[in-house]
Amino acid sequence: MVEDEKALQLVHGRVKWFDPAKGFGFIVTEENGADILLHANVLRNYGQSSVADGAGITVKVQSTQRGVQAVEVVEIEPPAGTTFHLSEDSEATTPEEIASRPLEPGRVKWFDKGKGFGFANVFGRSEDVFIHVEVLRMSGFADLAAGEAVALRIIEGRRGRMAVQVVSWEAAARQHQQPV
Repeated sequence: MVEDEKALQLVHGRVKWFDPAKGFGFIVTEENGADILLHANVLRNYGQSSVADGAGITVKVQSTQRGVQAVEVVEIEPPAGTTFHLSEDSEATTPEEIASRPLEPGRVKWFDKGKGFGFANVFGRSEDVFIHVEVLRMSGFADLAAGEAVALRIIEGRRGRMAVQVVSWEAAARQHQQPV
């Protein structure tokens, strides 16, 4: 198995497309523009059931008879150029301002990509947290599944609590374990 480990390479690219219903998608590398297969199981091992088109992604890959495939997701970054307004009358919020908010553990109640929104419950709180599809996309996700564990950065909006960032539960746990 040492040979297999030698064959793994760390590659950075962008998600060309990912279809959760089909169970796969493709990454385009920054180095040479080659396509890399991204299977849903590899993404799930990272803690996400979907990933937004255009999201930056760092993966470990291996060459197979069928071509280059991702075997492990190392990091996912939101698609370039995304900004978010904390309220209808506010200026765009920087990623640093969003990152300064605490992560709150939650579970997706429901999310409807077609409607463009959904809700999550935060542990220990009774009110729902609104999740807009653009916040999801800005967070590097394409969709959420009911019951999915997530960590949320939340603000108080005019209509109640709303997420300004969604992080997979596994990624939040990894961030929490890293030394500061």
